[in-house]
Amino acid sequence: MKEVLDAAREKMKGYCRVCPQCNGKACVGEVPGMGGLGTGSSFAANLEALAKYRFNMRLIHDVTKPDTSIDFLGRKLSMPVLAAPIGGVSFNMGGGITEEEYTDAVIGGCVAAGTLGCTGDGVPDFIHESGFGSITKNQGQGIPFIKPWEDEEFYQKLEKAQQTGIDTFGMDIDAAGLVTLREMGRPVSPKNPSQLRKIIQSTSLKFILKGVMTVDEAVLAAEVGVDAIVVSNHGGRVLDFSPGSADVLEDIADAVKGKVTILADGGVRSGADVLKLLALGADAVMIGRPISVAAVGGLQQGVESYLAKIKGELIQSMVLTGTATASMVSKEILYS
Repeated sequence: MKEVLDAAREKMKGYCRVCPQCNGKACVGEVPGMGGLGTGSSFAANLEALAKYRFNMRLIHDVTKPDTSIDFLGRKLSMPVLAAPIGGVSFNMGGGITEEEYTDAVIGGCVAAGTLGCTGDGVPDFIHESGFGSITKNQGQGIPFIKPWEDEEFYQKLEKAQQTGIDTFGMDIDAAGLVTLREMGRPVSPKNPSQLRKIIQSTSLKFILKGVMTVDEAVLAAEVGVDAIVVSNHGGRVLDFSPGSADVLEDIADAVKGKVTILADGGVRSGADVLKLLALGADAVMIGRPISVAAVGGLQQGVESYLAKIKGELIQSMVLTGTATASMVSKEILYS
């Protein structure tokens, strides 16, 4: 991983410093780039929220080989970790590799690790086209996310996404505030319940709604029939002064656990962070920036190495908390 990070630091110069601790302090306000919007408080809140939690260490038990696998929307994954949808290599990551190389690395690396990668969307069109292409190369093993465009563009992209062989797609509704897209003539906007129902009824694919940060909207999402939600503030890149995902996750899980599959992202930097989010009620976790850095620095091998690191840390944390399976994590492993 040191070689991967050193290579990424060189290729991402001016866009990401590949800091020893990726906490958003050195890249405040750098959007485009890898930073957080405005004061960077929402980016920082994700890490601060996770850091508040401590583990109860328990070792009088027989958990020596914990099971990290989970069932995710009907598919077995080797671990409860997916690559979050991120795109725009040329204007967010320095352009040291092409968009296609990037999406191939993320999707291929996740497949090799026994899990799933998600692809992003945006302007120009090669962002989503590269993602669709990488998923097609991997026989539909990936999850494309489509921004909350107005109907014509959204449904055109959904139709193209279906041709990649996928069984699941997502919408990052947390991108609805990207006013720059409207200025480019490609408006995005919030969606009301009837619009979400229309999307669900238009396809047989499973639907993930990313960007749910309140209990009332989690309940609404469950009521309209989404298959999964992602508790996410978009990496702190769309709204300044929002809480961290771990701040709101437990209440959301208490309200909708069992009704929808729950994912969470934001500030995850280790396998221990993954376990914390599972204990707070997530069924699986997404990781964004660190996987992007691994992809830029080492292509598919970089992603595979990073995911192996996360899995090893997760196993260690599970052993030291007496957690036998990633699919059933107790809140009692957290110190309070």
